[in-house]
Amino acid sequence: MGVTDGGPDRLTIERIADRLDQARLNAVATPPVRDVLGTTDIPTAYAVQAELTRRRLASGRSVTGRKIGLTSPAVQQQLGVDQPDFGVLFDDMAVPAGGKIPRRALIQPKAEAEVAFVLGADLEGEPRELTYDRALNAIDYAVGALEIVDSRNANWNITITDTVADNASSALYVLGDTAVPLSAFRPVDVTMVLTKDGHEVSSGSGAACLGDPITALLWLARTVAALGVPLRAGEVVLSGALGPMVPVEAGDQVVAELSTLGRVSVGFSE
Repeated sequence: MGVTDGGPDRLTIERIADRLDQARLNAVATPPVRDVLGTTDIPTAYAVQAELTRRRLASGRSVTGRKIGLTSPAVQQQLGVDQPDFGVLFDDMAVPAGGKIPRRALIQPKAEAEVAFVLGADLEGEPRELTYDRALNAIDYAVGALEIVDSRNANWNITITDTVADNASSALYVLGDTAVPLSAFRPVDVTMVLTKDGHEVSSGSGAACLGDPITALLWLARTVAALGVPLRAGEVVLSGALGPMVPVEAGDQVVAELSTLGRVSVGFSE
C-alpha cells in the first residue's frame, strides 16, 4: 500500500497526486485512487491532498478558505464513516454570483447549497482550547453559498479515502451578496430550497449540517489546528450541504434560496 512504519511513502503520495492532478487539469476522470491508497488510510489520503495543495500554491494560486464535506449522516453511512472531511479552497475556485461556469471544464459536477462563514479572527491554538463560543465569535458574517463539487474519481465511485485525497471532491464555489452577522440569525435555523431551471430539486436546513453549521465549523477548526494549518481571519468556510446535491449539465441554471441569507445563483454554459 506504500505506507511504512515511518509514515506514508512519498512515491505513493506523488503517484496518487499525479493521477488526480491530471484528471482535474484535463477534465477526464481517473479510476478510483483507492486501488493504490486502500479504503481506510485517511492520514495518507490527507497527505495526498496536502501534496496537491502544495502544487497549486507553487503554481501561483492562493488559499481562500476551506470546505467541509460529509456533514450529512446519510452520506456518512453511505461511505461507512463517522466523521466529516475537509478540503482547501483556492482563489481560482471562486465564481461570481450569477456567473457562468463552462461545463466542459468539469468532469461530473453536482451542486449543493450551504451556509458559508467569513472569519473575522484566527482560530488557532490547541484543539481543546477551541470551543463552540470561540468558533461563533470568530465569524465576521455569513452568506448563502453554492458549492460545485466534482469527483475526479470515475463515476463518483468513492470511499472516504478517494474523496479526501481528491480535496474533498471540491471544484468551485459561489458566494451570495447578502452578508448577515450572526447577531441577526442562528445558522441552525436556516432553511434552503434549491431549484434547477425553476424546478425544486433539493431542500433542507441548517440542522442537516452536523446538527448545526457552527458545530461543523468547530470540527474543522480543531482538525486543521491539530494539523498545524489553522483557520485564519478573512478565510471562507463552506460549512456543508443543507440538502442533497444534484447533478448539473450545460444550460442549467441553479438557484438557492436561503432564509435570512437570500438568493445565490449560477449558470452552466456549453
